[in-house]
Amino acid sequence: MDQNEPNPGEKRKTPRGLFAGAGLFAAAVGIATAVWVSNGGLGMASTCAVRPEIAQTIDDAARGELAALMPSQQWRNYSDLAFQDADGNPITLADFSGKKLLVNFWATWCAPCREEMPFLDALEAKYGGEDFEVVAISLDMGSDGPVAAGLFLEEIGADNLKLFADPSYKLFERLRNDAVTLGLPATVLVGEDGCELGVLQGPAHWNSPDGHRVIETLLEI
Repeated sequence: MDQNEPNPGEKRKTPRGLFAGAGLFAAAVGIATAVWVSNGGLGMASTCAVRPEIAQTIDDAARGELAALMPSQQWRNYSDLAFQDADGNPITLADFSGKKLLVNFWATWCAPCREEMPFLDALEAKYGGEDFEVVAISLDMGSDGPVAAGLFLEEIGADNLKLFADPSYKLFERLRNDAVTLGLPATVLVGEDGCELGVLQGPAHWNSPDGHRVIETLLEI
């Protein structure tokens, strides 16, 4: 490694002082009240409290492989995020109330998504339980979309991930309207109350020391 190159494990994606002034940060975010667009297109004010100390904790944990993970600056409430389970029954993130969540949006036609899915399966195997779950939502469109997603998970032996899907693709429209992401994969860390805690645009090696540190930090806050 070139001695002038920074240590990847210490590489920062934001200035360390970004959240240092907790009072100023809270005031700034408080002035710009977060507004999100529901799957159906209806706007509603966020019910999530601004928590700069949580943002700082996540920012500190997100290094190396997870350096692109950004702590929330919008504090959106995603409890009403609507999709379907493996049997086609409608559910929302509110059905996972009480758990910390890693919500991943993916599709079988997305090459980085396919590469990332085994990492998420391993993460669910290691940490999944009463306090945490990986909720990987396929955005493969049409009536055959969930079928294709299920076959892919079976093909790669992702036995720990449950099949969730939104064949309508409305979830992606919401994420785009919320400026969460312009492409797939995308990941949102969500608290037990349905509130956004962090956002990652693009794939990551979640089954790594860096990924484990982020999840263990999430479970502690």
